[in-house]
Amino acid sequence: MDSIIEEHQITNIATLERLYGTASGAAVEKEINYIHPHYRALIAASPFVVLATSGPEGLDTSPRGDAAGFVIVEDEKTLLLPDRRGNNRVDSLRNIITNPHVALLFLIPGVGETLRVNGRAMISTAPALLDRFSVGGKPPRSVIVVRVDTVFFQCSRAVFRARLWDPARHIDRGSLPSLGTMLADISQSRINAANYDRGLYERLKSALY
Repeated sequence: MDSIIEEHQITNIATLERLYGTASGAAVEKEINYIHPHYRALIAASPFVVLATSGPEGLDTSPRGDAAGFVIVEDEKTLLLPDRRGNNRVDSLRNIITNPHVALLFLIPGVGETLRVNGRAMISTAPALLDRFSVGGKPPRSVIVVRVDTVFFQCSRAVFRARLWDPARHIDRGSLPSLGTMLADISQSRINAANYDRGLYERLKSALY
């Protein structure tokens, strides 16, 4: 099978373009280098964004979520993204320090279209900036400042195909292995499944900020 796959591997741009053709019309016109008011509205409605980064250790994609509008459009070329409490791996932040190029994908529940932003990021701990993102008196540890290079919306085909927002397609969490079970198996029982799972979601909800 591997030999067949490699035999049909695409290895150059010319072959790729013959296969797919070239983008035109709306696919090209929608891409701009600033946050248009229409794009600002999409960002304001989004409670969830995926942050993609790249560094010496490879690539990383990180889910970021909060109340809709938690990513602030500071101006038409600048986005502000608070770094909320997490697991302290800080993979994305490590990457940004060595390579500022980032990509963001904004999702809006119930909406098929997504918004894509490419830019260059920096990490700031300016006190006034942290205060702007405080929730219940708890500021984030840092804020990711993104200087926008390109912005465009993605059509809804992928979301429609996935039926992402269709409640009938929602999965019962109990039909999948628990996080504790996965960790116990992966760690060869160095982490106890029952102890990890006990009160997990209550712990998460109590430590959101």
